[in-house]
Amino acid sequence: MSERTPRGLYFEDFEIGKLYLTPRRTITSTDIVNFACLSGDFNAPHVDWEFCKQQPYKEPIAHGPLVLAIAGGLLCQSGLNDGTIVAMLGVENWRILLPVKHGDTLEVAVTPTEKRRTSKGNTGVVAFNRKILNQRRETVHEMTASSLYLCRETSV
Repeated sequence: MSERTPRGLYFEDFEIGKLYLTPRRTITSTDIVNFACLSGDFNAPHVDWEFCKQQPYKEPIAHGPLVLAIAGGLLCQSGLNDGTIVAMLGVENWRILLPVKHGDTLEVAVTPTEKRRTSKGNTGVVAFNRKILNQRRETVHEMTASSLYLCRETSV
């Protein structure tokens, strides 16, 4: 049996400033309710229609961590990380700019902003500007995310 060849990008493959787009996914009411059940977060903005009618967004909105998790899934589906990512290292300056409602369709725009090889030489850290966009191309969430990737070539 042969080894599986990764289809993801290696550390060396990421170009600073290049825009990578993920597939899209539409958020459903079921997604929001299921996340409330999974997380235990039943706060009114996510589950109470009557409360939400009195708010500017008028209906339940997706949890911020749900949108972040879906963005991670979209990145996985894009193939960028398939077989080459070692670990997610962190998220900084995460900002939630607009509410996400059922029926919104999201995609993620990631742009590498910084790269550095680790001291071991077989992995490298890539920092990305990550924007989660809705169907109107509005940025709903934005953050800097860093991940550790395998290197194609090992330096000594």
